[in-house]
Formats: sequence, structure tokens, C-alpha cells
Amino acid sequence: MKLSVIIVNYNVKFFLDQCLQSVIGAIKKIDAEVFVVDNNSVDGSVAMVKEKFATVKVIENHKNIGFSAANNIAIKKAAGNYILLLNPDTVVEEDTFTKCLDYLDKHPEAGALGVKMIDGKGKFLPESKRGLPTPQVSFYKIFGLSGLFPKSKEFGRYHLSFLPANQTNEVDVLCGAFMMIRKKALDAAGLLDETFFMYGEDIDLSYRIQKAGFKIVYFPETTIIHYKGESTKKSSLNYVYLFYKAMQIFAQKHFSYGKATWLYRIIQLAIYFRATLSVIKRLATKAILPLLDFFFMYVAVYSLSKFWGHFWFENMNYYSSEFYLAIVPAYIGIWFLSLLFSGAYDHPLRLRSTFNGIITGTIIILVLYALLPKNYHFSRVIILFGAMLALCVAILNRVILSATGIKRFSLYPNQRKRIIVTGSEEECTRVSSILKGINIPFDSLLYVSASRDHNHNFLGSVDQLPEIVRIHKADEVIFCLKDLPASEIISSMLRLAGTGCDFKIAPSNTDSIIGSNSINTAGDLYVFNANPVASAKNSRLKRTFDITVSLLLLVLLPIWIWKKNKPRRVIPNIFSVLFGKKTWVGYSSQKLGNEPTLKPGVFSINQAFPESRNDEGITKKFELAYTQDYRVINDFRIFVKAFFEQSQ
Repeated sequence: MKLSVIIVNYNVKFFLDQCLQSVIGAIKKIDAEVFVVDNNSVDGSVAMVKEKFATVKVIENHKNIGFSAANNIAIKKAAGNYILLLNPDTVVEEDTFTKCLDYLDKHPEAGALGVKMIDGKGKFLPESKRGLPTPQVSFYKIFGLSGLFPKSKEFGRYHLSFLPANQTNEVDVLCGAFMMIRKKALDAAGLLDETFFMYGEDIDLSYRIQKAGFKIVYFPETTIIHYKGESTKKSSLNYVYLFYKAMQIFAQKHFSYGKATWLYRIIQLAIYFRATLSVIKRLATKAILPLLDFFFMYVAVYSLSKFWGHFWFENMNYYSSEFYLAIVPAYIGIWFLSLLFSGAYDHPLRLRSTFNGIITGTIIILVLYALLPKNYHFSRVIILFGAMLALCVAILNRVILSATGIKRFSLYPNQRKRIIVTGSEEECTRVSSILKGINIPFDSLLYVSASRDHNHNFLGSVDQLPEIVRIHKADEVIFCLKDLPASEIISSMLRLAGTGCDFKIAPSNTDSIIGSNSINTAGDLYVFNANPVASAKNSRLKRTFDITVSLLLLVLLPIWIWKKNKPRRVIPNIFSVLFGKKTWVGYSSQKLGNEPTLKPGVFSINQAFPESRNDEGITKKFELAYTQDYRVINDFRIFVKAFFEQSQ
């Protein structure tokens, strides 16, 4: 067998689908096999592959064992003369594999080969070619010298930025997103080092292949898209930990001896320093809005209390220090939690969520106020006017942060777009239906044909795309993968790079549209899902419902315990739900298809629908409807029906 393609997947079903479609197209004329090693995904990835790609060999792991270990499992089973390690968030051209194999066949000294990679916006990814991160090179990178002098052969060695991006060259390190390796070279160098959970294993393997006597080649005669960072979101603290841990492992493994020892120590300190800065930066980015809210709300309520004491009681110091140290922070804490659960800190920011959060928090404060002893009844006026000020502060904070232009704080992320869809009339119509079905706002939706033979519904053909984008000032171009070869899509992205236009790809036979706005962000995803239960907002709402019901059952325990059949079964479930081990409403079984995972349910979704209980097909339809359009009221109805049904 000529080629074995190995893809390690972890919870990126839609990207994997698109990747496999491009891979299947690229191996049509090659004796090849494709492995998907799944690291215990819970998004239905495995079911999707088995359903749509019958020839793909699926290996299911029952836990996330990491990138290196997962690849090694498939490598041991692979029969190809060449092994390709490929990320699931990539798209390859139809002739990518053919060109790479042809080069490797003609150059037996080459042990591994990488290709030119672009991000989802058509920009060249510098990690396509890299130098070995020796202590000296790492020093230049960590302290920013490589960025200041990219064309210097001394300082620019980390990304070999002095080498042309369109010229084949021998390099030191390839990116693990696309790494085609000669089996003989892999046998000589050994498998991936499983000490690297994720990141760094490509550097280590490249280095060992070179030490085994083979060359590492950067081959830009073909280009792939790499959405970058889909399996580990680059904004997460987990990414920071994994990335810098990998750097430390590599330095310790290869540069902690002899004359390099002192340099290794310096690099180790630098790694800790940069990792600490990254953590602080990410925490600060997430905490800035909550901290601003809390601080200015306190200032507002404190000032209001002083004013009201002076105006009404003729004593500016009327309220005690206990009020300012305990009661005011308690009010603000309730508003803060209410804002959090209402989604006021979710991105994109929404003023409606802010309004709902403050109103809900105020109602909770007033209810608690009425239940407290009279010696804690300070003033309803402070609560009501404080709520108004808190709302003004929260809105003003968001407006000011939005005005900075930082996308994370944007209040207008869904501005209406001018979108161009490129493909056949059938696929353009399908994509249009997806966009309308998920309420993507757009001013105009224009069609560009995949071929020159088209009717009046199209503005022109794909070869005219740059001019069409310019004239119509398009914000986004969506390519239909069914009608356009990946090579044509990538070529168009390269031609349009720098126009400010966003790109997305619509794979065939799926209701997803995939793209990415920059190398530093996760891929954007349009998915036909009206109000998915897996969204951050709905996950929070479902958890709030679970906790609320559990607490109510505990409070009302003396009332229902005498009427409930077998109450001993219910009480353990209350605590299981409270501690997050179960949810009140879940699937009829935990064997999932493509639906998102839920905690084990005390009651199943189909208990609200007697007609579905003995029909698995109907049950799955109800469960799919439940997960795609989640409503708390549905949980309430199912719970009430199931709870009282069991009481009889």
C-alpha cells in the first residue's frame, strides 16, 4: 500500500466531516487507507464517520490519550509505505497527496515532507516551515527578536522567515497538522514520543528523523487550509499549559546536558515567564468586564447611599460600616450572579441579557429582603435606585468596551453582511436555506457560478470572483465543496487574501458551514441548530433548573415524601443532581448518535410522550428535537409529568 492517512479527532465533528470529504477526493487515484482515531469525543464524531465514510477505519479510544499516543495506535496498524499525520481541521487539494508522493519517490533522502499551509482567511501560516528550537533560537523567539527581525538569518530561524514561502527547501521542523513521513524514516526514528500530550511532538519527531540520517523538506507546490486550534481552543488556559509544557519537555530532553545546560536553565525560566504572562493576559481578558461591573456598581451604590443618607436622614454617615462591608457587596454579588446566569458575560455581548440579569437580580434581592429580620431592612429605595444605577453602569461598561474595537467585547457581532455563495444553483439554494434557517443576518445574498455556463441568477463565474467581491463590497464568500474542487477554493482564497473578506466552506450533505477569521481564533461555524442544548447559555440554564428543582424538593420534603411512591429512590437522585452527577431530564439511554452528550437523566425525555416509549425511532426524533431547540419549560413539563406519574 502506498499511503496511510491518520487523523486524530477530538470533538470537531463538522471539521472532520469537511476534512474527510477532501481526503477522499485526494486518494481516488492512490492505493491508500484512512484512519480516524477518536479520543473519546462526545459530539457524535464517530457515528458521523461510520455513517458517511464507510471506507474509513475508525479506532475508538475510551479516553483522551493525547495526540502522540493516538497516532501511534494507528501507525502500528498502518500498511502504507508513507504515513501522513493530518489534523481534522484541514482541507487538502485533490492533487496534494499525488504531488507529495511523487516528490518523495524521486528524493529518497527525504524522510518527511510538509506543505504550504494557509489559515481560513487565506493567509500564509509561518509554522509551515520552522527551524529547530535550540536554546539560542528559542531565546530569540521568546524575547521577540525573531518578530523584530524576521528576515535575519540569525534571528529569524524559528520560522525560517528568511526563506521564501513559495520555494522548496530543506528545513528542520514540520508542523504536525500535515506531516508526510517515509515509513523507513519512521522505523529508524521511532514512534511519536507519548510524553508530549499535545504540541511539541512534531518538533521532537522531526529532530529524530534528521538524527536518523534523513532530510526534512518544506514543499510548497501544493497548499492546504489549516483552521488552526480547533481541538484545543487557543484562548483556553489548557492551551497555555500544554504548549509551554511541550516546550519545556523538548528543551529538557534534547538540551539539558553539557554546554547547553546553562542555556536550558535560561530557556526554562523564560518559558515559565512567558507562560505566566499568557495566563495573566487570558485571565485579565476574561475578568476585566466582571471586575469593572463589580467596582463601578459598588461605587454607584456607595455614592447613592451617602446621598440618600444626607438627603433623607440629613446624615451622610447614616448607614453603618456593616452596610457598606457586607450588605452592599451582597447586593452586587447577587446582581453579578444574575448577570452571569443570564448570559451577560457570554460573547457576543448582548444588552438584553444585561437588562434581564439586573431585573432578575433585583427581584431576588427584594424577595430575600422581605424574608430577612427587620434589623437587616436598610432601605428599599437603595435597592431600587441602586438597581437602576447598576443597570446603567453595566450598559455603560459594555458600550465603552465595545467602542475600543476589541472583537471580544463587540455589541454588534452580527452586523448584516453581504454574502456571496459560490457553487451550482442547487448548492447555492441549499446554503441559502441554511443561512436563513439559523438567522444569519445579511443585507444581500448573491450567487456566483462554479462554471462559466450559468443562468441569470448568477452574477458571474468563479474566475470573476475578485472583481465581483470588489464591486459588491462582499463581507463573506461561501464556497460549496460539492461543486468546487478544493484546489479552486484555495486558489480563490489566495487571490482574495488581503481584501478583508471572510471565507467559509459548505461541505456537501451536511448542515454546517465552516470557516475561520484568523490564525489566532477558532474556526467559525454556522450550524443548523435553532437553540442547541449544548450552547453555553442553555447548559447554564439547564444546570440552574436542576439546582432549583433539587433545592425546592429538599425544602418541600415534608410535603411530598408521604405521597411519593418509593421516596428512597428520589432522595439520592436529588443529591446526585445537586453535585452535577446527574440531570433531571436526560436521554432514554446514554448510547448517543449525533446528539450532544448529557449527564445521565433521572427522567428521560420520552416520558412526556407516551406514544414514543416503545418506539426507538420516535424516541430519537423527540430527543433530537429536544437537543436542537432547548427550552427550560420543556424540562419543567417533563419533570412534573414524570415525578407525579411515579407518585401514583
